[in-house]
Amino acid sequence: MVATPNSSYISPEDYLKAEETSPIKHEYRQGLVYAMAGATNDHVVISLNIASMLRNHLRGSGCQTYISDTKAHIESINIYYYPDVIVSCDQRDRAFENFLHYPCLIVEVLSPTTEAFDRGDKFADYRKMESLQEYVLVSQTRMNVEIFRRNPEGQWVLYTYSPGDNIHLASVDFNCAITDVYEDVTFEASQS
Repeated sequence: MVATPNSSYISPEDYLKAEETSPIKHEYRQGLVYAMAGATNDHVVISLNIASMLRNHLRGSGCQTYISDTKAHIESINIYYYPDVIVSCDQRDRAFENFLHYPCLIVEVLSPTTEAFDRGDKFADYRKMESLQEYVLVSQTRMNVEIFRRNPEGQWVLYTYSPGDNIHLASVDFNCAITDVYEDVTFEASQS
């Protein structure tokens, strides 16, 4: 998300209509529209690795994996975001064409320009989604995955994964080696 919004209020309906034909993606926060920056190749590869593994794992389960062109709609606070990967197991989401209301899992691949927002305000916004069980932050500069998982008391508990670890996504009962997330991504020797 770019820090400078268009300063005029835009209705959600106008935003969705404009987004259908816009050559660039925009996120929507309470009447303000923010242009999204492009992603690096590593960002795209990591997102694709995760989405591909989840898609294969969830095939035939009733859950669906979506990539960066599907928005998460946080209706209670009038927000639309584009997560890198989003999973819904709720059949009510099949009624929507360009967004989901009831995801159980959201993955964001961190970028230097978005990391603070993804960790802060965006995570606070996502926590308003009652269906969300896990929020995953994936570094693209080193092998590091952080999973925030909602416990039965509604608190968010952090699980961290680093080289040599196996990742577990409880929301969709998925396991993989962290190296699978970073397949075809090369780090500088000082950062691995």
